[in-house]
Amino acid sequence: MLLAQTPAPSAKSTAAKSTTVAKSTAAPAPAAAASATAGMTDDQKTIYALGLSVYKSMAPFSLTPAELELVKKAMTDAAAGKPALDLDVQGPKIQPLATARTKAASKAYLDKAALQPGAVRLPSGLIYRDERAGTGASPKASDTVKVNYRGTLTNGTEFDSSYKRNEPASFPLTGVIPCWTEGVQKMKLGGKAMLVCPAEIAYGDRGQQGIPGGATLVFEIELLAINPPGGR
Repeated sequence: MLLAQTPAPSAKSTAAKSTTVAKSTAAPAPAAAASATAGMTDDQKTIYALGLSVYKSMAPFSLTPAELELVKKAMTDAAAGKPALDLDVQGPKIQPLATARTKAASKAYLDKAALQPGAVRLPSGLIYRDERAGTGASPKASDTVKVNYRGTLTNGTEFDSSYKRNEPASFPLTGVIPCWTEGVQKMKLGGKAMLVCPAEIAYGDRGQQGIPGGATLVFEIELLAINPPGGR
């Protein structure tokens, strides 16, 4: 996930083995879930799951209740074969709207994060905060680093985690998103930091699988080792 902004599909580094997840709906309590699905056939449960999947795909829009009702109406009209507008005309505006709403939410999050104690907002837009100061050396951009990390969207949805894989990741700082190249160089060996990365130094308006276009990303990083070029 961290290998540049448009990683090649064949990339095999540990950092590219991330599991990307779209915004999750809140998981109901087991008892509530069992009650809600009581009496459903397996096919009905699958159709219900389809609805959950559709809702996940709409997460970047942060729909209001009124807007959600519009979505329901559109689906009803489409099912009846009587859509109220031409999808070929209005459809191309869907992704730009999602990106615009994600950017607005991201800006609000960035402004709030910059006010947290110990946070430093750099000229690039990166917000850096030490969570545990290291005592060793700092890496250079040409170094390869070994880290444990967790990446989330601003709503807390985790899209990548070396902790979850139970395996630290190693990669050259020249091969990751600009936010990491800059931010990890500010860390010291043994330290732990939080990087809040605006889209401009992460995945831009294009996004990635599981990461909406224009999204601000939040990373918790532990710097475990530094290997200079040619080092072991």
